[in-house]
Amino acid sequence: MPGMVPEDVYDLSGVSDPRISPDGRTVAYVVSSVDREANEYRSAIWVVPADGTAQTRQLTSGTKRDGAPRWSPGGSHLAFTSNRDGETAQLYVMPMTGGEPRKLTDLEEDVSDPAWSPEGERIAFASRVPDPAYEEKDDRKRAPRRFSRLLFKFDHVGWTGDRRSHLFTVASDGSSGPVQLTDGDFEDEHPSWSPDGRRIAFTSARDEDWDIKPVRDVYVVDAGGGEPEKLTRGDGDASAPSWSPDGGRIAYLFKPGVFDEPRHSQVAVLGLATNERSVLTEDLDRNCAPYPPVREPVWDGEDLVFAVEDAGNQPLYRVPADGSGKPELLIGGDLQVTGWDAAAGRVVHAQSTPTEQSELFVAERTVTRVGTAFTGARELSAPERFTATSKDGTEVEAWIMRPIGFREGERYPTLFNIHGGPFAQYGNRFFDEFQVYTGAGYAVVYSNPRGSSGYSEEWARAIRGPVGGGPGWGTRDYEDCMAVVEEATSRFGFLDPERVGVMGGSYGGFMTSWIVSHTDRFRAACSERSCNNFLLEGGSADIGWTFKGETGAFWFEAPEAYLKMSPSTYAPNITTPLLIVHSENDHRCPVGHAEDLFTILRLLKREVELIRFPEEGHELSRSGSPIHRVQRFQVILDWFDRHLKAGS
Repeated sequence: MPGMVPEDVYDLSGVSDPRISPDGRTVAYVVSSVDREANEYRSAIWVVPADGTAQTRQLTSGTKRDGAPRWSPGGSHLAFTSNRDGETAQLYVMPMTGGEPRKLTDLEEDVSDPAWSPEGERIAFASRVPDPAYEEKDDRKRAPRRFSRLLFKFDHVGWTGDRRSHLFTVASDGSSGPVQLTDGDFEDEHPSWSPDGRRIAFTSARDEDWDIKPVRDVYVVDAGGGEPEKLTRGDGDASAPSWSPDGGRIAYLFKPGVFDEPRHSQVAVLGLATNERSVLTEDLDRNCAPYPPVREPVWDGEDLVFAVEDAGNQPLYRVPADGSGKPELLIGGDLQVTGWDAAAGRVVHAQSTPTEQSELFVAERTVTRVGTAFTGARELSAPERFTATSKDGTEVEAWIMRPIGFREGERYPTLFNIHGGPFAQYGNRFFDEFQVYTGAGYAVVYSNPRGSSGYSEEWARAIRGPVGGGPGWGTRDYEDCMAVVEEATSRFGFLDPERVGVMGGSYGGFMTSWIVSHTDRFRAACSERSCNNFLLEGGSADIGWTFKGETGAFWFEAPEAYLKMSPSTYAPNITTPLLIVHSENDHRCPVGHAEDLFTILRLLKREVELIRFPEEGHELSRSGSPIHRVQRFQVILDWFDRHLKAGS
């Protein structure tokens, strides 16, 4: 069988966002796919009996993007979002007995985070509220944007300073239109109703200088509107609130510290009578807010169900909400849980493995086979774990995937991949990139060096600095990466040590640029959406100023330290052929990073190519337009084929 090829992006699918009906009998979930002809993503809502007594059934048309299925309190209706009638996602409700969905909103921006009121008469949600200037559709005539606060743009969202996110409610029967509950120059999201239906909890930052410190709190607002009340202390990042069934507590994700990154997010509970916070998950010493974000802690009786990042896996845990016990493993193994829900004593989840796309499970029983046709028609590579010993004796976890069509006695070119973050992890889920590279005849090596999530907080904080303690990026993480490469090429005889390439995106792009500016070990490299000049990052990126939490100072306070850890500073040392890939609308690491390094290397007459993708942001490789994702693969494979394959 063939391995995966770039064009297989058009055939990818998966299950996400499973939700159980209140009686525990039916599961609604989202199935995603790609429309090749339209160059768009599609998604539909499906349902299936939780006990497996009937087949899965498609509930919505999926002609565009249907998502966020949410059961009414009585289970008779299902709310969901869809862009079926235009470009923006609006809120719909449909009866489970049959009939057409009823459209409840017609707003200028997408509806997100829908949540039913306890009595089922209203639905809360979040949506951006654009400035009246947006009524002028011709950009050449529109009034200039006026900003007085930071966080005025966000990657993959665009300008936010003149279209802030606020909370709304709408009648679930369509008898009246949406009512805006919050306003002002703030970002409000994640609504959660109190059981008595009188108040709505949400997360926001509303202090006078909320925009210049990385802090969010849990707030409550009356269901009819009014001035929000802050409940938490402003001593960290609070997100994803979830009101307890008894109304006396709010569970949420809490990351402690201000400008003190990285820290593990924890599952916390706020007692409303005492205003006391209980942190329930510190004993795990793991990050309890996996990236990308999935959902809030879910109440299951007196327990809370949540996911963690753990050594490449993403297991599901439960913990007593009253703190009477320690977290216990619920779903584990070499896998990543990609969604979950609990109701009526039943827990369901979606999960993925390195050779299986995300599917729906009830306990250990597989309910869907969305990706079976895809995986059954292709040979896929499974990872093999190994460890490497870094320069200072630290053991680093790593994996290798053999090329498709592997034959004993042959030697293969290798691509060493470095993940973004750095507070993130490579892990045991289906990853199209690695399968495409092994399908093209490459061995793939990857690891979780110091700075990664998925391990202890000490591991994650090992590369803080260089201001005020800690060595900073490009130190221990660099040594870990190089140790993994040397261990792999010495341990696995089928790797050709002379034909090794290095690549990565975001922080992985930084590390790639850093590596080739500090060693000639690699035959070729690809630095993607990288941060190459930290002096550019501070004021031009959407959240560049928050790097103070990792470095110890703002870029204007310690410019020499920022230049010291900038790969562009060492660009004259680069002799490795380098492919630079960037998106033109990247707000996280603006395209100036690519232009800066490319310009230096071209002036030095080094072998370098710059690839710019129009109309794409930082998430090109994961959620960019399908055709651009295919073209990206083609560009990368062409580059490494020229430098690593036979005859290069």
